[in-house]
Amino acid sequence: MARVSPGEFIRQVRAETAKVVWPTGRETMMTTVMVLIMTTVLAVFFFGLDSVFSSIVQALLKLLG
Repeated sequence: MARVSPGEFIRQVRAETAKVVWPTGRETMMTTVMVLIMTTVLAVFFFGLDSVFSSIVQALLKLLG
């Protein structure tokens, strides 16, 4: 790996950062909303799955006890 002076490194970082296409405020908001929706859906799904498994374990424990 080639060694680069600190000044050259900063210039390269600025050049690469200039190439980045930053999302608009609307795109950021839509992505945030989608993440919140998906997180909520997954939370409900895993809560339901946990409840089912909990019921199964409780029924098995009653049979044994």
